[in-house]
Amino acid sequence: GAGGWSPLVSNKYQWLQIDLGERTEITAVATQGGYGSSDWVTSYLLMFSDSGQNWKQYRQEESIWAFSGNTNADSVVYYKLQHSIKARFLRFVPLDWNPNGRIGMRIEVYGCTYRSEVVGFDGKSCLIYTLNKKLINALKDVISLKFKTMQSDGILLHREGQNGNHITMELTKGKLSLLINLGDTKTHPSNAQINITLGSLLDDQHWHSVLIEHFNNQVNFTVDKHTHHFHAKGEFSYLDLDYELSIGGIPVPGKSGTLSRRNFHGCFENIYYNGVNIIDLARRH
Repeated sequence: GAGGWSPLVSNKYQWLQIDLGERTEITAVATQGGYGSSDWVTSYLLMFSDSGQNWKQYRQEESIWAFSGNTNADSVVYYKLQHSIKARFLRFVPLDWNPNGRIGMRIEVYGCTYRSEVVGFDGKSCLIYTLNKKLINALKDVISLKFKTMQSDGILLHREGQNGNHITMELTKGKLSLLINLGDTKTHPSNAQINITLGSLLDDQHWHSVLIEHFNNQVNFTVDKHTHHFHAKGEFSYLDLDYELSIGGIPVPGKSGTLSRRNFHGCFENIYYNGVNIIDLARRH
């Protein structure tokens, strides 16, 4: 009705779903009760989705987070989200409401259009980026991207080098591994390989963010909000790597015998290498 949303039955199985029309960055939400009524929600969950089929719950400090709602019909309760949500669909799920009334909500959502470059991979392809040699900085390298997939295995990133050197990021059984091979095991037997694994259930068809930062021999590997810092001993330098970065697979089968052959099947968003938007480059060239 005109006073806001109030379902016919007030129970734990009701929700209000919003289609924002396009993927949007949501930074805050606000609620009121039903206008001129005894109907208001005292606590609720917030869910979000890109498809309207596969839902994820908003969390804070990695725990399920219920929003405190209203204590009357008219006051506005505003929440700035600790971290923004990027989604097309939202669901407000009432948990409790005024015992002397029914579920009643008026809602405002704050945010802006989310600008993104997305590319899909079919599991049989990869994207090759040839680096500009003039722009390569031996002391610093930053790669960032987002991905979503339903496949539990696949190569996201690979860069080959001399003497067997390579850096590979691979999804294995829903976990993300960063494998750095420092080359000749005879020269550096104890430091020949670094294998860091982060995350779990990353094949849930939701977006996950990845960041690899390399400064001198210090490497930071971040998946979503979890970071692993490590120091690569030995002669670890991106100067030993070729000027080609492959995304979504390894272009030459059998080049690195120890790696799986599973190309990535899913979507990438906003792939950046040292500030260069690789998806945008691929579209334009």
